[in-house]
Amino acid sequence: MTTHDIATDDAVYKTLLESTRAIPWKIDWATMQFAYIGPQIEELLGWTPDSWVTVQDWAERMHPEDRQWAVDFCVAQSMAGVDHEADYRALCSNGDYVWIRDVVHVVRNDDGTVNSLVGFMFDISERKRTEEKLVAMQRELEELSFKDGLTNVANRRRFDHVMDASWERARNQREPIALLMIDIDYFKQYNDRYGHLAGDDCLRRVASVLAQAATRPNDLLARIGGEEFAMLLPGTSASGAVGVAEHCRQLLKDAQILHGPAPLGRLTASIGVGAITPEDGDSWVSLLDRVDRRLYAAKQAGRDRMMDADPVAV
Repeated sequence: MTTHDIATDDAVYKTLLESTRAIPWKIDWATMQFAYIGPQIEELLGWTPDSWVTVQDWAERMHPEDRQWAVDFCVAQSMAGVDHEADYRALCSNGDYVWIRDVVHVVRNDDGTVNSLVGFMFDISERKRTEEKLVAMQRELEELSFKDGLTNVANRRRFDHVMDASWERARNQREPIALLMIDIDYFKQYNDRYGHLAGDDCLRRVASVLAQAATRPNDLLARIGGEEFAMLLPGTSASGAVGVAEHCRQLLKDAQILHGPAPLGRLTASIGVGAITPEDGDSWVSLLDRVDRRLYAAKQAGRDRMMDADPVAV
């Protein structure tokens, strides 16, 4: 092959490389300088090809949050002679950022030492936007699966999930955990008098009122069925739980939700209360059962009250 043929081939290869959307580049390992970078870089990032002199220019034109790990990863892989890929946000000359995927091939000498790095930069911004949308949609679907569709508080699935984690943490840290079971009094009569649409609105109002008592980051209010709500209070003693229960009753009283068929003419609730510092072998299901029995006892005792002790067997 003649020198002319080689030169012609090089020109053809260069034309092919520079006509693609991918941006070719080459770095000399000994000097850590760019031997070549495609002119497409200017269209994508705004930086002229002659401004890419050393790997420092490459590193400095990364998002600060990506720079450390991307540089460390690429250097380590290159030193090991391993081809690799890295996704990062590259700085544009106008201050914006573009998601880049760098695909790197390590060229080695006959003795195995690194000679140079060659690769391609790809604009993957659109792909990243699509991925972010999918992640957001997945997160939204997950949140919806943990939310009661009527009241927008947590549902039973969410309650069980959080209860598992909170119980384990309380047991490991030897901390108390409290639970309230709250049931709207005479709710069937409410639906019979005002209709089910009004009943749905009532449930939403009750959830909003009760949420005012579950104000700490780890507190959880959940609708666990019909007109029944549960309030999980991690790190709360029995006396603290009683205080929260009375606060719930006061909030409902202050809300003055009309309930003509009820004895007081306004909506009330009965509440079962319990707290425990879990030990090995304890189950939160047993706490739930105990508090549910106390709720039933509050109903039996006349409603519109809180019960924090087990009913006396007769």
